[in-house]
Amino acid sequence: MAPKILIADDDPETLRLVSLMLQRQGYQVVTASNGVQAIGLARVEKPDLMIIDVMMPDLDGFEVVRQLRKNAETVTTPILMFTAKSQVEDKVQGYEAGADDYLTKPVHPAELQARLKSLLARSQSRAIAAAPAAQRGYVIGVMGAKGGVGCSSLALNLALSFSKRAKTDVIAAEVQPGQGSWALELGFNNAEGLCDLLRHQTSEINQAMIEKYLMKTTFGPRLLLSSNKLKDVELMATGGPQLTAVIQALPYLASYTVLDIGSGDILGLDNILSSCNEMMIATDPLPSAVQRTRLLINELAEKGFGKSKLLNVIVVNRVRSDIQLSASQIQEALGVNISIVIPPAPEQAYQAALRFVPLIMVQQEGLLTQQFVRLADEMAQRLRNK
Repeated sequence: MAPKILIADDDPETLRLVSLMLQRQGYQVVTASNGVQAIGLARVEKPDLMIIDVMMPDLDGFEVVRQLRKNAETVTTPILMFTAKSQVEDKVQGYEAGADDYLTKPVHPAELQARLKSLLARSQSRAIAAAPAAQRGYVIGVMGAKGGVGCSSLALNLALSFSKRAKTDVIAAEVQPGQGSWALELGFNNAEGLCDLLRHQTSEINQAMIEKYLMKTTFGPRLLLSSNKLKDVELMATGGPQLTAVIQALPYLASYTVLDIGSGDILGLDNILSSCNEMMIATDPLPSAVQRTRLLINELAEKGFGKSKLLNVIVVNRVRSDIQLSASQIQEALGVNISIVIPPAPEQAYQAALRFVPLIMVQQEGLLTQQFVRLADEMAQRLRNK
């Protein structure tokens, strides 16, 4: 994701020209026309860099910088003072207020761009140097033996339940390019996170880059979203090394990561499975799905799941019908115990779709939600005892 730059200047023409130049260079741009607005936008937008004019109404640039440096969220954000005030004492005052660089108008666009690149590079280097050594988090893979068994819904709602019950940071990631569903279900406009990452060179993919593509939510987990565009499906064939790099980095960005692996039709699946500490298999109570789930369990056993690594089977029952296998019949056919049965809740699903929220945020006292809570509680208790 392109760096975001906040420009604060009371001259509309300066705002227009500088914004246009930066946008052509690929930057995201946010503008403010006075000091108070600049401080407010800095706290809301969390820019990667700020360009602040000195002579502005209400608060001058020096005072804006001083206030930004007093706020924990902007204390380390790079600030370039960009002004017509060129006296030495003005520059000294700017640096004393907390600016990282000082540039006087007019300036050649190439010099401005060079200063911005330098400030952004230094900022990233400081962040990496200051960051404590990250510990690897716990990774849960969610798979289905075939499509249409509720794998994506299980992964998303499990991540949400676990983040609330365990009160910890969780990332939920769609890992199938071109086959994402969460963005549509939740009403997010931008679902290009995973696919944009897969278009980078493998050597470019790191934790800092991935963090910029994670979508923050109001309900808890951060999301790595995949598009549902047909043209992006080709990344399944070409983005294997990049996907492996993403999967290997994600556990260092959160205590727990939930991967929506789907039916596993992904290049580099072995690398994804090796990154998982635990696997959850979604199935439905129909004979064909149960038979295919049995085959998947056998294949995953060769990777250590059900032996040295945990394996759980979740039955997702989305249709009210008497013509289906019972829990005991499913367990007998699979040869393993079922961890939990998710009951059908078509009205709840309909309301969730209308409100663009995860399923369990509707009817929070309902049976479906309580089953997810139970699953999350059992998982949290088990992991605490490790």
